[in-house]
Amino acid sequence: MGNHPDSIRLNKAISDSGYCSRRKADVFIEQGRVTLNGTIVSLGDRAMPGDLIHVDGHLITKNTNLVYIALNKPVDITCTTDQRVEGNVVDFIGHKERIFHVGRLDKPSEGLLLMTNDGDIVNKILRAGNKHEKEYIVTTDRPVTDDFIRRMSSGIPIAELETTTKNCHVERLSRFAFKIILIQGLNRQIRRMCEYLEYEVLTLKRTRIMNINLGNLALGTWRDLTPKEVKELQEAVSDSNNNSYAGQEPSQAPELEKKAPVTRTPRNKERPSQDGPKRRRGRTT
Repeated sequence: MGNHPDSIRLNKAISDSGYCSRRKADVFIEQGRVTLNGTIVSLGDRAMPGDLIHVDGHLITKNTNLVYIALNKPVDITCTTDQRVEGNVVDFIGHKERIFHVGRLDKPSEGLLLMTNDGDIVNKILRAGNKHEKEYIVTTDRPVTDDFIRRMSSGIPIAELETTTKNCHVERLSRFAFKIILIQGLNRQIRRMCEYLEYEVLTLKRTRIMNINLGNLALGTWRDLTPKEVKELQEAVSDSNNNSYAGQEPSQAPELEKKAPVTRTPRNKERPSQDGPKRRRGRTT
């Protein structure tokens, strides 16, 4: 079709609908599950206004009811939209809209997880080159020393990924706890960094993503982001290496209702125990 000024990449059109993230849309396209006007498409194909896009026979339409959620994820909840997986985060929340998680917070970890149906903002936040901060509090099986802080903050080689972590801020909080602020999202990054220095991570909690703080949100509950938080988030990613939302500037995105945030406990779920964290051997950050 070429790059007609009114055309849009199919993966973006699908993510803008709130059906899934742009990365997941690419997977669906590769698997031959996406059609454009009845024809199976390929990666990189584009659509024009009025074209009919289907994923697994489901008609994709633009979603104007944007949802932005902060969840305090408990341990043992899995970040996946695959509802065949027991303990998946989508069923845990039970939201009426089709939402997906922004990045991952893996099963042995807890804390702040953003969820939304705004596929464009997900893509901008996740791009590593955009250097968006994520903050964690970690406890370990050995005392946190000055040497540990120095080495963690100055870069750790990760042989499995054939890379070295970027410099980051690391601060000791107590004898067995530290705070770390990352701008990367490498697989099992914090745990691998600690393992290299012969430390074991006992607990890992994310407390901040960019301008969104976990605050006093109870474990296992979620809330809508405030209009101020959404505006700040949109402004923070406005210069990101990506196209803006549906061809609009962030300030033109649909306005959210201005109301005080309400904390919610997931439907049909008992609130997880808030006892102190137990010793766990985790796999990813």
